[in-house]
Amino acid sequence: MKTAIVYYSMSGNTKMVAEIIAKEKELSADLIEIKPVKDYPDKGARKFIWGGMKAVMGEKPQLNPYEFNGDYDRIIFATPVWASSFTPPIRTFIDENRAALKGKRFAVCVCYAGGGAEKAIDKLAKFLGIEHFDAQLILVDPKDQPSQENEEKIQAFCGKLNQA
Repeated sequence: MKTAIVYYSMSGNTKMVAEIIAKEKELSADLIEIKPVKDYPDKGARKFIWGGMKAVMGEKPQLNPYEFNGDYDRIIFATPVWASSFTPPIRTFIDENRAALKGKRFAVCVCYAGGGAEKAIDKLAKFLGIEHFDAQLILVDPKDQPSQENEEKIQAFCGKLNQA
């Protein structure tokens, strides 16, 4: 099954996990990093207020160019959680590629520090118009707080994808 991991990462947690998943031998997934043209504040209170506000408002920022031809069977979305939602760059990507995403299988990986991961996953499923994901992975700051538990969760997620 040809797989792409579409991810946005501000602090590197989500990027690290996306890279680990992509290296999984059985998955051999392509990485597609998306970035907004205008960066979000990445420090202090502005980071949380600005990012959370943009997520709640359903912003769709313009993205830097990326390569996605839709020639995949499965898409794994990897995103931080902002204000109990997925990030605006993921929203833009989905809107820009709605036709190419039709009929695909989906999985999701979210990284967070403050909570709301399940709500973010539910909102992403609703935005995609699907009832459930083939697999989902929730991690708390995996780069900043590495643990054996996180490694086991990543392996279990990859195992579930290999069975799907």
